[in-house]
Amino acid sequence: MLRSLLIYLSKAAWAQNLVTGWKFAWRAASRFVAGETIADALRVVRALNARGINVTLDHLGEHTTTPAEARQATEDILALLEAIETAGVRANVSIKLTQIGLELDEDLCASHLEMILRRAQEMNNWVRIDMEDTPYTDKTFALWRAMRAKGLENIGLVVQSYLYRTEEDVRQLLREGARFRLVKGAYKEPPQLAYPKKADVDANFDRLTRLLIDGALAAGSPPVSADGRIPPIPALGTHDENRIRYAEEYAARVGLPRAALEFQMLYGIRRDLQERLVRDGYPVRVYVPYGSQWYPYFVRRLAERPANLWFFLSNLFRR
Repeated sequence: MLRSLLIYLSKAAWAQNLVTGWKFAWRAASRFVAGETIADALRVVRALNARGINVTLDHLGEHTTTPAEARQATEDILALLEAIETAGVRANVSIKLTQIGLELDEDLCASHLEMILRRAQEMNNWVRIDMEDTPYTDKTFALWRAMRAKGLENIGLVVQSYLYRTEEDVRQLLREGARFRLVKGAYKEPPQLAYPKKADVDANFDRLTRLLIDGALAAGSPPVSADGRIPPIPALGTHDENRIRYAEEYAARVGLPRAALEFQMLYGIRRDLQERLVRDGYPVRVYVPYGSQWYPYFVRRLAERPANLWFFLSNLFRR
């Protein structure tokens, strides 16, 4: 119930207008968001790189409402790619398709996506399409395939273990050469589409982890690139130590090299676990969001973990 309420609030304009007016809200959000500018983001990237951690940068924003907004979001992402190249940091980017126009016009979105990928390709960089809620799942896969058909292979996907469909999606996409971030899922979906129980979501995460590791082995175990920008086939987005331990044990059992299995975590969460995995020889990538459109992202982080919400509430009344 609480999670459903928070996910609703993450999309509610009235709640965004209210919360973003609180000075404390940004102080709390800054635990999970690097700042509002590219310069803020790059400071965080350099600090993470110094600890042996690669980065995915996300210029926050989604559900643009006009073609002009979608074009501006695209220009912002292009500027981010330029800044990464100029700074020489170990980072790639993630984008949301609704940010660059998917809700407005699929052809417009495809044009923007191709523009981003071609610029990234010129810089030998890489782009991950974040997965949104289920109305966009098939459209996201279709655009991934359309870009690959144009010879743009510097593109990856995110799949969600709370959806019933994901196992079959992963099997098909592995045959097509996809590289994945596997997450549990952060949206509210109906029970006919998604597992309602955490235990089932966790079990499916482990099942999908096995598929991705087996797929990486079959593809020759490609490692993370030397510059840290291109990830291996399996990138597991989780802070759940049980899921991480399962992946480590299964990969060791079947012989997948550590450099071919990436763990991804969110900025501001479980630094201790990040550093332990780096010491153990795994690629670790931290997902670092930045930008003025931080509210929906922040509220979804509150929805995912009660500890995040209690941190926010306990400080709310001290502002």
